[in-house]
Amino acid sequence: MSIDAVNVQKLRDLCGAGVMECKRALLEADGDFDRAAQIIKEKGLNKFEKRAGRETGAGLIHSYVHAGKIGVILDLRAETDFVVRSDPFKGLAHELAMQIAASAPANVEELLKQPYIKDESRMVQDLIKEVVAQVGENIRVNNFSRLEV
Repeated sequence: MSIDAVNVQKLRDLCGAGVMECKRALLEADGDFDRAAQIIKEKGLNKFEKRAGRETGAGLIHSYVHAGKIGVILDLRAETDFVVRSDPFKGLAHELAMQIAASAPANVEELLKQPYIKDESRMVQDLIKEVVAQVGENIRVNNFSRLEV
């Protein structure tokens, strides 16, 4: 079966996986785009389990203020500065800060178990796992503070 480059790039843009991984997933799925995306997601989440024990020595402090009434400071960690400076990581930091502002979790464990505010069919920990699969490094929420007036 021949896989065209347009579908490979489309799958790559959607999942953040490498070109060859996307091509193999499309071949395995007999060209079915949705099935190929699911295959990549499953493989990515399996990779997450392997990365979970890795040290997260690099980090980013992200701040978010909502309507001048709620403020969040988030300490998000990854394995390397390269990933910390990446757009997927920065985007995750912003999404997590908005989640904390909206839902006021008591601690990190509670945050991870919450439904994601933009898609309640997903949990916050699933959002993190998706970025881990995309960037190839362990990511963890180290700490956060939330203030409200």
